[in-house]
Amino acid sequence: MNKKGIVLALFVAAIAALLIADVGHYLSLDYFQQQRASIEQWQAEQPLIAALAFGAVYVVITALSLPGAAVLTLIAGALFGLFWGLVIASFASTIGATLAFVIARSVLHDWVQERFAGNLQSINDGIKKDGAFYLFTLRLVPIFPFFVINLAMALTPIKVRTFYWVSQIGMLAGTAVFVNAGTQLAQIDSPAGIVSPGLIASFVLLGLFPWFGKWLVGLIKQRRALAGFDRPKAFD
Repeated sequence: MNKKGIVLALFVAAIAALLIADVGHYLSLDYFQQQRASIEQWQAEQPLIAALAFGAVYVVITALSLPGAAVLTLIAGALFGLFWGLVIASFASTIGATLAFVIARSVLHDWVQERFAGNLQSINDGIKKDGAFYLFTLRLVPIFPFFVINLAMALTPIKVRTFYWVSQIGMLAGTAVFVNAGTQLAQIDSPAGIVSPGLIASFVLLGLFPWFGKWLVGLIKQRRALAGFDRPKAFD
């Protein structure tokens, strides 16, 4: 078996093992709320180990393109607060996305081409026209699921380092919104907490974020289009 075959076999085996272990059960808000007291106690006693372990789990889930990243982002806010939760979730999600990108480019080219052929043409056209800015647009405005972007981008000429830093910046605002919502979820101790003003405001932000991203991308495009023209000093 060649090197690509070994990597593919390990990739499939890892996904199968996680599915057999029913990892999705542990990556749910219900499970977190049930185990919150013990998890928070462990996190308080071993803050560095907890942060590293949480980040490692996040990286693995994202790298294998398994569902659960959104829930993990909320839990990051609940466990580590807004600042450290954002730091951990932002770097873990970007590292995981880059690993998924590298794996797809290395060994899953044919499978990705067949599985997501319908989405690839528009993405390839966007990369040829706008390069890294197109990836930034996809990250800021969730037109496609992020795991599809990770896999589809592997089929384009974009460089790994460009994919990483654009993803790091492009996903930062959305990650911050989810982490902030997680800080509010951590404060729910009773059914009354579900309708707290802070939690409602956080989910309003989640709903408004795609519209904000679309507006921001439009503003950047407008400024880029006008960059080559001198602004007149006065109008008639």
